[in-house]
Amino acid sequence: MALVKQKIKPASPSSLEDALADYAKEQEKLLGLDQNNIDHWFDPVPRRFLAKDKAATTILFGGMTIAQDYLAEGALKGLGYRVQHLPCPDNESLRYGKEFGNRGQCNPTYFTVGNLIKHLLYLRDAEGKSKEEIIENYLCVTIGSCGPCRFGAYVTEYRKALHDAGFGGFRVLLFQQTDGLKQAAGGESALKLNASFVIAIMKAILCGDILNALSNRIRPYEVKPGITDAAMERCKTYIYKALSERKPLIPALAKCRKEMQAIPVDRTRVKPKVSMIGEFWAMTTEGDGNYELQRFLESEGAEVEVQPIAAWVLFLVWAGRFDTMKRIDLRKADSGKYGLKGKKPHARLRMLWLADRAIRMMFHTFARTMGLRQYHLPDMEEIARVANKHYDNQIRGGEGHMEVGKLIWNIVKRKAHLTISVKPFGCMPSSGVSDGVQSLITEKYPGALFLPVETTGDGAINIYSRVQMMLFKAKQAAQKEFEEALVRKNLSEGQVGELRKAPRFADPLRSSRHVVACTAANEVYEL
Repeated sequence: MALVKQKIKPASPSSLEDALADYAKEQEKLLGLDQNNIDHWFDPVPRRFLAKDKAATTILFGGMTIAQDYLAEGALKGLGYRVQHLPCPDNESLRYGKEFGNRGQCNPTYFTVGNLIKHLLYLRDAEGKSKEEIIENYLCVTIGSCGPCRFGAYVTEYRKALHDAGFGGFRVLLFQQTDGLKQAAGGESALKLNASFVIAIMKAILCGDILNALSNRIRPYEVKPGITDAAMERCKTYIYKALSERKPLIPALAKCRKEMQAIPVDRTRVKPKVSMIGEFWAMTTEGDGNYELQRFLESEGAEVEVQPIAAWVLFLVWAGRFDTMKRIDLRKADSGKYGLKGKKPHARLRMLWLADRAIRMMFHTFARTMGLRQYHLPDMEEIARVANKHYDNQIRGGEGHMEVGKLIWNIVKRKAHLTISVKPFGCMPSSGVSDGVQSLITEKYPGALFLPVETTGDGAINIYSRVQMMLFKAKQAAQKEFEEALVRKNLSEGQVGELRKAPRFADPLRSSRHVVACTAANEVYEL
């Protein structure tokens, strides 16, 4: 039988592509991924908070230390707002943030967004409030900036995650560091950003800074564990009541001094001093967001000093003055004889100078009343001058040049044995400084102990191990300072132990003159 050979005609490229395209469309329909019918999410920017809604609307906020969030709630209540601070974010908040947030966000975004979603779910599931009631009667205020980090689309990430969690339309107001509160036009705003508002918030922030500084000084040397935390809670209650009832603050601060002064301490214990700096949220949070690093350091025998939020406010004031001074001379870029036509730059400079002085005066007045002695807010001009050789003052993002300046300051002035920079994993501004510029600083100052810590929400054991290794070196440095002080004063440790029983040295609010970083060594020099 003869075989008949048939010539098969190959498919043309165009027909093959059409067949593949048709097959792809069929599969997309089966999977619900039809590109023609996708309803893309759009941010409608629901940010109206009008005066007529003030009495029925609860403002949710958070993001500072536990003390400052609590006191800010009291300050806003004193101004007539219904307000509630969110609890410190935990790992459950991180889980919600990762579930509903976009991929690739940084640690603070996941924690803070997830913390808000967690609270709204609690209102719905535990308190029985409907979704409509929550959207109508609650809103959240968060902070924005202009850096390349999470702040670039921070508020949009909030709204997108809330939409996916079932709370689409929930209002998130953005408080810009430079532009105030962004609100939709039409109708009178319920949030009045006047002098009373600013002063009330600054009182809460500064009192929180001082309470935190006092507890950080006293707690490592307390004779009875837990007594400082108990006194701290009572102090917060006194200040909260004064702020919420708009009563004079000084009597409440004086009561705080008495509470702190009653704590027995032993400052002859040799402990290394650790300075915590870094990204704003990662540094200030006191929960799982930074592995409760401050408490871990104290449990390992360290005295911890965390940068106060007042320093960040002073940095913003300094940046305003610095930028204005630079722009005055840009005559070709800005119209007018001195640039900045119509902006009154010299009046702005005077206003910023007065703001700096007012913040410092208020801080030190409160500090003296509460018993915080020998505590100095950073000189922003000095930090800028020191850092500018290694990190230009005009580069912004994160803390700008402050991290570099503070590390040099800690080394040269012997303010800390170990400096830890805490930042989110992949944080561009902070990583660029910590992993790049700071390596040059530690090479220039061989005795410097610097540890950059990146937080991801997991890997706590790895972080603790790295911290312990550096802390061992810091303990050696502290012990060396203490022994040198004994030699110079011709004293033994037994003699120091006897002398510390004197009433003068038993005062927990007393602060020895600064000579070295080690508190016990400074006590010896004071003898």
